[in-house]
Amino acid sequence: MHATAARLERLPVGKFQYKLLLMGGLGYMFEAWDAGIIAFLLPALRVQWELTSLQVGYLASSTYVGFLVGALIAGGVGDRYGRKNVMLWALVLFCMSNFAGALVNDWHQFFALRVVGGIGMGAEAAIIAPFLSEFVGARYRGRFTASLAAFFSFGFVISAVVGYVLVPMSVDGWRYALVVTGLPVVVVLWWRRSLTESPRWLESRGRHAEADAIVSAIEADYRARGIALPEPEPMRAAPSVSTASLIDNFKALLSPRFRRITIMTWLLWISVTFSIYAFMTWIPSLLVERGMTMTRSFSFSILIFAAQIPGYFSAAWACEKIGRPYTIVTYMALAAVAALGLAFAQSDTQVILLAMVLSFFINGVAAGEYAYTPEVFPTRIRATGVGTASAIGRIGGIAAPILVGAVYPIGGFAGVFGMTTGILLVGGLSVLLLGIPTKNRSLEDIEAEEFAGSSSQNGNGAFAVSGDQIRH
Repeated sequence: MHATAARLERLPVGKFQYKLLLMGGLGYMFEAWDAGIIAFLLPALRVQWELTSLQVGYLASSTYVGFLVGALIAGGVGDRYGRKNVMLWALVLFCMSNFAGALVNDWHQFFALRVVGGIGMGAEAAIIAPFLSEFVGARYRGRFTASLAAFFSFGFVISAVVGYVLVPMSVDGWRYALVVTGLPVVVVLWWRRSLTESPRWLESRGRHAEADAIVSAIEADYRARGIALPEPEPMRAAPSVSTASLIDNFKALLSPRFRRITIMTWLLWISVTFSIYAFMTWIPSLLVERGMTMTRSFSFSILIFAAQIPGYFSAAWACEKIGRPYTIVTYMALAAVAALGLAFAQSDTQVILLAMVLSFFINGVAAGEYAYTPEVFPTRIRATGVGTASAIGRIGGIAAPILVGAVYPIGGFAGVFGMTTGILLVGGLSVLLLGIPTKNRSLEDIEAEEFAGSSSQNGNGAFAVSGDQIRH
């Protein structure tokens, strides 16, 4: 019996899980806030520092260079040394670089500090979803982790409001926006001191007494509030204790046992990250290029960013109703349709409406992505798998602003959103062809049934998924 997992699986969602959801979700909110605010800084910095279109593209990509490094490091460190410390130190790095960035007067220094801050945010993003998924039972996990990703939407909306209010107010408005972005993170950092380590991770490292103590404290809190807990149900035997090194964990991702899932997650993340950041980073500037004033562009951008909120929460609902893979594929296909429509849009009204539709569906895909990815990797390499997928995805985030800056002068709206459509279709096909079902399955069941050994592999090391399975 896998005692820790069985005890966690029978817990109803309550105060403890919602506290974790808020702690983790605020981290995602600040990541999106920081990623979104750059879209509103760029038009001001372009004028103030007399930047070329290519230099603007470099600045837009700077955070995502850091994201790549941070996500790659955090995944391996989180699997080897634990989730909690990564979540704390990542925010420290972000705060320091953000405040310093508000003081510089040169785009090269600003670029470097944005990279450093991106390392903190990349580490934060890579570790939160694996951490939270290990506390929540199979019945609630999809909705819960997708709701976690929904905090991104609030961050983007806040960034739009802050950018709209602060950036145009003075020549130093962009500096005030950066400071305001960093200040609330300090409060969350202080709050996170009370976090516990993941019991599932502790058990995977053979630290059974510590895992038992944490789960016992959680159970005691339920009982103190008068909530009766059912007896744990029998579950799969515990996997062997992991003593793998950081290098071993990274190598495992490309082993025949996990190669299919690794490739699927990489293609998914790179397509989603490219599409979101190509769109969100450049939309205020693209609206200005179409002839709108900066103030008018920013006001419409708030509407476009706000469309994310129902997109995330509708996807969270769909993840439990139809399963994570079908939610991702459906929303990605509809996002591709909206992007194709933008490629041929003529009037400003068409652009705004289709941009809102694209914002709704592409961010709904992100909700499914964050719910799905932690489920498809075993506990011992979960953070490494998610972190590496997130890091690979950041290649899309790095390339997107630069490519948009290069493609728009040549192909205009049609070129930018035609390119986005094709990339979205690649991501959707990867999940449709390579994905595995996770709905209503514990993390231990998924590991045992999908990655049990060579007997479940086909000739090239991939795992066959039956038609009956994929329906879930």
